Amino acid sequence: MSVNGNWEAVIGLEVHCQLLTRSKIFSGAATAYGAEANTQADAVTLGLPGVLPVLNQDAVKMAVKFGLAIGAHIAPRCVFARKHYFYPDLPKGYQISQYELPIVSKGTVTIAVDGGTRTIGVTRAHLEEDAGKSLHEGFGAATGIDLNRAGTPLIEIVSEPDLRSAAEAVAYMKQLHQLVVYLGICDGNMQEGSFRCDANVSVRRKGEGKFGTRTETKNINSFRFVEKAIEFEIDRQIEVLESGGKIVQETRLFNPDTGETRTMRTKEEAMDYRYFPDPDLLPVVCSPEFIASMKASLPELPEAKRERFGKQYGLAAYDATVLTGDQALADFYEAVVKESGADAKLCANWTTTDLLGALHKAGKEIADSPVSASALAGLVKRIADDTISGKIAKEVFEAMFAGEGSADAIIEKKGLRQITDTGAIEQAIEQVMAANPGQLAEYRSGKDKLFGFFVGQAMKATGGKANPAELNRLLKEKLKG
Repeated sequence: MSVNGNWEAVIGLEVHCQLLTRSKIFSGAATAYGAEANTQADAVTLGLPGVLPVLNQDAVKMAVKFGLAIGAHIAPRCVFARKHYFYPDLPKGYQISQYELPIVSKGTVTIAVDGGTRTIGVTRAHLEEDAGKSLHEGFGAATGIDLNRAGTPLIEIVSEPDLRSAAEAVAYMKQLHQLVVYLGICDGNMQEGSFRCDANVSVRRKGEGKFGTRTETKNINSFRFVEKAIEFEIDRQIEVLESGGKIVQETRLFNPDTGETRTMRTKEEAMDYRYFPDPDLLPVVCSPEFIASMKASLPELPEAKRERFGKQYGLAAYDATVLTGDQALADFYEAVVKESGADAKLCANWTTTDLLGALHKAGKEIADSPVSASALAGLVKRIADDTISGKIAKEVFEAMFAGEGSADAIIEKKGLRQITDTGAIEQAIEQVMAANPGQLAEYRSGKDKLFGFFVGQAMKATGGKANPAELNRLLKEKLKG
């Protein structure tokens, strides 16, 4: 990014998070992704005359859980409003959302940046319905409408303009992503549009208190694109202002192929949306008892889990952060520790280094791992009880990842069991010493670095199966003469 030191960026994100309900927010139509176009559009979705919306209680519960997780205020009474704006993919001609009385307000999210932390304010998180999709099938072809997504429940999470760089914006978005997945309220699938954001960006000269004119870049669906879109927009605005121009408040779109944003439309103000309370929906009342029950149902959240992993398993902050970065990975790791009964750090090393490395190389997620937690625990057990060495374990792991069976089966099939018999190791050492009299004389004359040579030769003589600790102990004794 080429921002010069005279300017400061001011960024706020509006994150759209699809809720994991089985039906839509105001009707019983399904929300499953990938269904044939318009097969999940019922009378309410189509806005047919005479239909009435009925609020999905699960959507309310999920919104409240999110609010509690960020320490926000949960409104004891909130209302839905009609947002009048032309949506080609919302047939009734308006969107049901929340405006003056959102269900969640005044929360905070802490992000890690530049070796420290920053607290980002969350202005509000309100419930609303998603719109459908306009499909443009090829150049010059007609546009089609798929209303399967229309009516899917969302929370729109609106941050304060507290972010000051693209990197901070990505860190904030990642923190939200991790949180909603942990809470089980969103699948976090950005490619499918379950988690996406609009980025509001403005710039001002360093030291100025007043905000500059902002632009809004819509529907960005990857962390990398969020970073690129914001960086481009910051640079573009600075260039315009330094050239004597003015920033126009407008809505823009990001083109991932060019890395640029472009004008979509001039920005509407709230008055242009003509909000008014929806007459067909009653106010939502969240009683203290209901809020308390939602609080009691919260799972262990990422920050608490990181702290527990550090204390319970004696892990360094880095390892604890990696292992708790994903709920499925954290569960996997704990299963390995529990089933193996082995050292927690050893389990962490094999989970974060070997397993995650292999999964990354194969382009797989932890949920698709060909090596289950139980299977990895079986391998770690054999390292811990000295059946195999760490080096041999890597060979066994590769075979397991390739689908060749359990650790025990592979060890037996390939004859990889570690040699712990002192006599056998001593015999191998004596053979190596006899075969290398020159190196032996040099070692005994003071060239200690040759010890590694003898370790390698002895390991080679035992097919790599000698217990490393026992080999080193016996070799030192024998080399002394």
